Amino acid sequence: MRNNGTWFWDSKIENRDNKSSLHRVLRCLALPLLAALVCSPAAAQLDGRSCHLFVPTHKSNSVAVIDAWSDHLVAVIPVQFQPLAVAITPNGAFAYVTNSGWPVGSNSVSVIDTAANTVVATIPVENFPVGVAITPNGAFAYVANFNSETVSVISTVTNTVTTTVQLAFGSSGPWGLAITPNGAFAYVTNLNSNNVSVIDTATNTLVATVPVGSGPVAVAITPNGAFAYVTNQSSDNVSVMNTATNTVVATVPVVSGSYNSGPYALAITWSGAFAYVANSAASTVSVIDTATNTVTTTIAVGSAPHGVVLDGVFAYVTNEISNTVSIIDTRTNTVVDTVEGVAVLPEGIAMIYSSGTSGTAPPSPGAYPCRSLGG
Repeated sequence: MRNNGTWFWDSKIENRDNKSSLHRVLRCLALPLLAALVCSPAAAQLDGRSCHLFVPTHKSNSVAVIDAWSDHLVAVIPVQFQPLAVAITPNGAFAYVTNSGWPVGSNSVSVIDTAANTVVATIPVENFPVGVAITPNGAFAYVANFNSETVSVISTVTNTVTTTVQLAFGSSGPWGLAITPNGAFAYVTNLNSNNVSVIDTATNTLVATVPVGSGPVAVAITPNGAFAYVTNQSSDNVSVMNTATNTVVATVPVVSGSYNSGPYALAITWSGAFAYVANSAASTVSVIDTATNTVTTTIAVGSAPHGVVLDGVFAYVTNEISNTVSIIDTRTNTVVDTVEGVAVLPEGIAMIYSSGTSGTAPPSPGAYPCRSLGG
């Protein structure tokens, strides 16, 4: 367990103290194997296996950057007010962060240079931006504006809004957003109207509105593009949409005993075999077998999980109330580590893999996982 609230500041003091630095070096040299794997974050970066997690911290007005190999908090990047979601370009070069700004009204997207961990642009959008997704070719970022009933389309070349898509009458409260692997369609969850809007990205026009469960929050699409999974927070289930017909073909309950589960976020494994669903009310993660659309296991995590990302072996879950990130080994579906001190109120999460690519698409087969296979 890594408490970054302590480590981040203590490491700054330690770096100014030669004796402490020498002690750290000697300790690593005494255990050369551990030194290679654990003691030095730089070592993890040199062997090409280090990945970075980008986590908007809603009440800190910042983005926390975590080294997934060492669990170290390596940077805190100030953005505008109350960031909620983050998406990273496919080449890993830039992170786009929505600033919801309530009650001061930031209504913007911060663009972070991930090499320098600095904000290089701030883009005005419409009211209360929440979900963000980037097209597979990296050319555009789509942003759901909750209070405007719109989706802003941002050119990542100019970092300006090129188009604003007005949702259809009867669609209210756009929240989550995902783009199909071929880049042809954007799927937008409408929290208040209990449906999903489908946008043709070639024309930026609405082509379908699909009823789902109550309070849809997040959407994720299988790697083959065949299905969209939607978390319905208020009805405690997940809708499975066939993207060819834009109809719901299955509904998966994720109720935890007699209590509400509040499914909030989800991610799908690279193989497409499983969906990992963060249940905010139950503080659990449900694992859905996508072949049978049934829950195979439920994993206890921190309080109020709000984001999930996968690296091929591990799932990383942000816990809003606990100010932590739970790390799940998907081979055993057990929590193997918890990153402490990710404050205040971590929300969404995105990852840059060791190959320099983002979570938009998995790295090439055989790529290293983002942490030791021992957990």
